[in-house]
Amino acid sequence: MTVKVSSIGLKGLEGYLVQVEVRITPGTESVVIVGLPDASVKESRERVIAALSHFGVDVTDQKVVVNLSPSEQKKNGPLFDLAIGIAALKELGVIEKEIPRDTAFIGALSLDGTIERAEGMLPALVSAKELGVKQIYFPHDPLIPIHMFEGMECVVVHHIEEVVNHLAGQCRLSFLPPHEHTEPILFKEEPYPKDFVHVIGHEYPKRILEIAAAGEHNVLMSGPPGCGKSLLAETFPSIFPLLTTKAQLEVMSLYQVAGEKRESYHHVPFRHPHHSASAVAIIGGGSSPRPGEISLAHHGVLFLDEMAEFTKKTLDMLRQPLETGTVTISRVHSTVTYPSSFLLIGAMNLCPCGYLGSNHHYCTCSEKQILSYRHRISGPVYDRMDILLSLQSVNLDQTGKQRETSADLRARVEKARELQYQRYQVEKTNGKVPFERLTETSPLTPEQQRMLMKVAAKQNWSNRVQVKIIRLARTISDLDGEVKITDGSLWEACGLRRLGVQKQQSIARET
Repeated sequence: MTVKVSSIGLKGLEGYLVQVEVRITPGTESVVIVGLPDASVKESRERVIAALSHFGVDVTDQKVVVNLSPSEQKKNGPLFDLAIGIAALKELGVIEKEIPRDTAFIGALSLDGTIERAEGMLPALVSAKELGVKQIYFPHDPLIPIHMFEGMECVVVHHIEEVVNHLAGQCRLSFLPPHEHTEPILFKEEPYPKDFVHVIGHEYPKRILEIAAAGEHNVLMSGPPGCGKSLLAETFPSIFPLLTTKAQLEVMSLYQVAGEKRESYHHVPFRHPHHSASAVAIIGGGSSPRPGEISLAHHGVLFLDEMAEFTKKTLDMLRQPLETGTVTISRVHSTVTYPSSFLLIGAMNLCPCGYLGSNHHYCTCSEKQILSYRHRISGPVYDRMDILLSLQSVNLDQTGKQRETSADLRARVEKARELQYQRYQVEKTNGKVPFERLTETSPLTPEQQRMLMKVAAKQNWSNRVQVKIIRLARTISDLDGEVKITDGSLWEACGLRRLGVQKQQSIARET
């Protein structure tokens, strides 16, 4: 007789139902696992057999065949250990009652039968609920917000014997840990390490970054060394609204799959890879594809400092994720799609020596060198940057001026985002909402359309850039509390795109 038990497999963040089938027959002693298992799944043979010895059962002189279906999907990780062990105990008669088909088991087994947590448990639980699983057994993990899985019975277990006893109705476990042990991990608010109140000067760049945060618009900052590009970028996440519950689950799932830790999940992610990072590190990949920096920045900020120093291949690979908000990684055995909806903020010098446009140093680069350096960022990537921001060094002696805190800026950003959510009836910002929906809710007047076309023709802007101008104008109007896109906001949006280009070209001509 063959016993079937349900478990959850992962393909990226997407989970699917796995039927674990076990058949034990007399024959040469062996344990065979089929169904495209990787090395970590194959090693479960020894772990499961050692755990079975806890019940006094012996599979010597018996052939154990384990089938993981669907057989065409590659199986990764030790999450199937518990399901294999329970199916084997059912086949051996240790478990007598029938196991419902809508009950699933996930968790890794140690040699003494203890059930250990493993990477990918949170996305597996999220997928189990979506797949209609009514009851699921898994080990305790303090980072898993069990109270969020209403409608699915979560049975937290520590040893395989507890699972057997519970299935037999001999004991009732404490399903949910007290809320006070889980909620603080998710919702405890801590101050962001950097605050705009400590940024001296740069009032106009702060206004630009406020617009970028309100509508999730990409920013490319340029300027001489030491003018504050990195400081502004690192402080930028402090004016973002806190992550919603759903966003926290997505971010936590991505970090668990990647095997990385975060100190706080209520702040938006901020990723700052070095320019020597490989394309695989930025985009994601490997033999078993894992999330890269763009996915770890999901719902947050990806900061590329010295953007022109990244390889052209790596930057061009950002084109599809910037448009779709997802990244698809194809390998021989599997194709995985990870979410990667992030705000890109880049920083670069205007020339190889770095001092083009500086008020304190003379640039020694030729016009050819300047153009060659500028062309390290391809036109398609440059087109995807909503705002071009030129920076200059500021006078540090500004003791008499009162500076706004990040909390002040964040309050205006949250208010603008709330207007956007109400307008689109979904949690989408002006920078991410489909353009059809944007024009449907906020159409330009004929005069505004003609004005935009005139400026675009003069500046040689592509259609994509014109769309970004409209998105920027809508965000500026939201910050001003306007129902419609105003002429002033449209002019300001044009200036945000035109400023960097004109300044670079005029300085290059002077040299």
